Amino acid sequence: MTDILSRYMLRTILTSTSLVLAILLALAGLFEFIAELDDTQGNYQTSEAILFTLLRLPNLAFEMLPIAALIGSLLGLGAIAANSEIIVIRSTGLSIVRISSMAAFSGAVMLLFTGLLGEFIGPPLDFYARDMRMEARYEHDDNQLGTEAWVKDGSTYMHLERVNPEFEFGSLHIYKFDNDRLESIAVAENSIIDENDDWILENIRETRFQPDGVQVLETQLSIESFEMNSGLLGSSLAKPLSLSAREMLIYIDYLQRNNLDATRYEMEFWYRVSRTCSVLIMPILALAFVFGPLRTGGAGGRLMVGIIIGLAYYLASETLANSGQVFNLSPIFVTWLPSVTLAMVAMFALSRIR
Repeated sequence: MTDILSRYMLRTILTSTSLVLAILLALAGLFEFIAELDDTQGNYQTSEAILFTLLRLPNLAFEMLPIAALIGSLLGLGAIAANSEIIVIRSTGLSIVRISSMAAFSGAVMLLFTGLLGEFIGPPLDFYARDMRMEARYEHDDNQLGTEAWVKDGSTYMHLERVNPEFEFGSLHIYKFDNDRLESIAVAENSIIDENDDWILENIRETRFQPDGVQVLETQLSIESFEMNSGLLGSSLAKPLSLSAREMLIYIDYLQRNNLDATRYEMEFWYRVSRTCSVLIMPILALAFVFGPLRTGGAGGRLMVGIIIGLAYYLASETLANSGQVFNLSPIFVTWLPSVTLAMVAMFALSRIR
């Protein structure tokens, strides 16, 4: 009996959530497309803007799933309550805890989908979309196709003149330090990272600062190995939204080992984890409202409550995450606070149900 009810509740919540998510994605995609039309240039025209928007949809879905899960759960469970099915379920002897576990199971299924979307689907498509947009805009302008970058590798600092998608850098400046003393400066006319993550440097002119004088060396070709490989370099240039959680952890470890500020990426990592886990809470929170003040309300009232709570959660999450970076607050604390608050509200509301 409970398995049948659990499957019925799962189907109801997933159907409502899918419908809400589709509507939210349609609106977000439209706004994204309109914004892209203002930046068309080169070969990046309307068709490319449509493709860019479509490739961005998985990441947008990941960002909207907590709100969609809350609104969808409120509408789905509210429909069950409006048809007096909640009363029938309670009359079978099921406790609030058991019914909450059914709702939590629906949240767990959505959590699994959210995790897969945010880890394996959204980030790579987002990275590809941004890369495609840059190539289309500056395909005929090699000077614009790429990004200037500074990277640190232990006691070595490197200035890359231009990093393009093939990891061809143009000229490369390498500054090596011994503690606080500048040891050498090298300039390579051309540089690239090969498939083995070795750095191929061409036409190098190196100036070494020694206690007894300055020595200048010139080399036509040199193969160097640095901790900074193509994966880490790509992570340093990509937006955090375009990185998976695994890539962010690897890059955070690199930043910390090189005594660089990793706060931005730590904040994004924990924000992504808390957002994923919040999907599990939303059906339980919706159940608390359906049993409580929204038991006899209409679909419009439940929709309005869902929108208000969803927007409050989103704004609180964004505000705390940005404030955490400004005021150097703990990333774990500021990113988990909204989700923990919702969980406490849900537990308190359920505990008052008789």
